Amino acid sequence: MTNHYVATVPVKYTDGEGQERTRFQRVGVMFRNTRNGDGSEFFSLKLDFPVGVQELVMFPPSSKEPQE
Repeated sequence: MTNHYVATVPVKYTDGEGQERTRFQRVGVMFRNTRNGDGSEFFSLKLDFPVGVQELVMFPPSSKEPQE
């Protein structure tokens, strides 16, 4: 299991054939962490830059992305 997820913003667009599509623009990374005291899990989100959006979507990292 990975300890991080890629944080993305969904961006809708129309392709050359008139089809509405969605691409996912990377905006940061979310890390899974474990507390030392009780072993409970929590997540920390590190943004690449200030983001003014209403929705973030997290994905497991792809094999072509550098491991952080």
